Amino acid sequence: MHRPPTPEAEAALADELAAVRPDLAQPYADALPGARAAVLSRLWRALAYEPLPWIARREHGHDGLTVHLADGRRLHGPHPDPYATAAYVTEVRLDGRPHDRAARLMTALAVPYGSGFAAELDHSAASLALSRANRPATAGEPLTSAEWEQRIVDGHPYHPNCRSRPAFSVAEQLAYAPEHRPVVRLGLAGLAAGADGCRVVGDWPEYFRDGRRVLVPVHPWQTEHVLKCPTAPGPGVPARPLMSLRTLALPDSGLGAGAGVGVGTGPHIKTTLSSRLTSSVRDISVASVERSMTVSAFAESVAARTDGLLHVTRTLGAVTAGTPDLAAVLRESPDVYAGSGAGERVVPVAALPATGLPRSRPWLAGFARLALTVGLRLLDLGVALEAHGQNLLVVLSPTGAPVRLVYRDLADIRISPARLARHGVPVPDLTGRNITDDPAALRRKLFGSLVAGALGATAGSAAALGEALSTVVRDLPRTADLTALREGPVPTKALTLMRLTPERPGDIWAEVPSPPA
Repeated sequence: MHRPPTPEAEAALADELAAVRPDLAQPYADALPGARAAVLSRLWRALAYEPLPWIARREHGHDGLTVHLADGRRLHGPHPDPYATAAYVTEVRLDGRPHDRAARLMTALAVPYGSGFAAELDHSAASLALSRANRPATAGEPLTSAEWEQRIVDGHPYHPNCRSRPAFSVAEQLAYAPEHRPVVRLGLAGLAAGADGCRVVGDWPEYFRDGRRVLVPVHPWQTEHVLKCPTAPGPGVPARPLMSLRTLALPDSGLGAGAGVGVGTGPHIKTTLSSRLTSSVRDISVASVERSMTVSAFAESVAARTDGLLHVTRTLGAVTAGTPDLAAVLRESPDVYAGSGAGERVVPVAALPATGLPRSRPWLAGFARLALTVGLRLLDLGVALEAHGQNLLVVLSPTGAPVRLVYRDLADIRISPARLARHGVPVPDLTGRNITDDPAALRRKLFGSLVAGALGATAGSAAALGEALSTVVRDLPRTADLTALREGPVPTKALTLMRLTPERPGDIWAEVPSPPA
């Protein structure tokens, strides 16, 4: 049974779990306290640093942080660490009253749009507990990037909605979410080539065609809840979901009814999923399909200027029915950029903590040097990557050393025509949100995703990140962008404020302290 989110999503999820997976009931109950602390820690980061309009000031004391609200109330909790990934906040006091659940704290704050956000927080904690309850038993090291992605249990390292899936029942989470390691059968919707609204770009493969009809892979959740119309008869295309949930790895060995589900170098398919997960509704705009091949070709040409340190997964083709509710983008697997026969492996940055490698100080410094070298070089050229832990992958040598980067999903990069022209780089034929010459906007895109996101989450604390960067930044080329990073503060998305400001589309930014050198 599917239930909408309620202020007591934990209990609702437990009831559903008892019906569909009773074996997980006790592990789920055992995981709830840790999941509550993980979500509360993420919310405390927002309360400590985001420009929330109902916060008057913040006061640091010997015993923690006191947040003074505009109405005179006070919140008190531990000293915040903007780069911490551990669940270090188990309780926050509002005017002396303790709160150990983010949803109940948000309800008690009674701020505009807080009730809806509280329901999402409740669902985030419940779904996180479910993810932890169903984590795999000890097994060998994953062999592909897709397998690594399915080892990521906790979701976004800093978003309080790290696991919020309010439109998904328990059965749907188990059937579709990557951390539960399912095989998802994608439906195929047929479109008449050349019909009104149908637009195909790039090399849309023959296995997604039927004569003159174009076949669009459709996520089964989208079919049931949004399109509400049947797809082509048949068993569907087997695929394994990746960490964005709506992007899936297709099998290596063909797409027929008897195809296996082994994944590695098979292409990845981004489908439309019109549900709000963490912050965004996961649809695919018509404009993004139309410009996808131009952006891909441009990004590939710019990556060639990094002396082999960066590869970009090419967009192979894309199709839209003329509506964001039915579209798909096909792109290369990151694994094609592992050296053939060299024992290299490709790991999403979000999965790096699971490898154990970041616990080595020299390894973390080496990874930071590689990531900043590439990111700052491209930024100087005029391209700001959204290099967070989902979009950025690292190629590891057989000994585990970081040797190259792979970047995927080009929809949100920023491009500066003025910087490109300064370096003699041809400006792509693009307009809209991808184009800006504003240095602040370009730096926010890169630093907010790479430093406050990927590097911070990989290090796991301000102290560890600061130590890594202190050995790196002095060796990087001196540019105005590096100076801005060194002098700080570091931009980061105000993820909670964005959820509490639904009338304002687009990104809202906060600032966190630079890691201590």
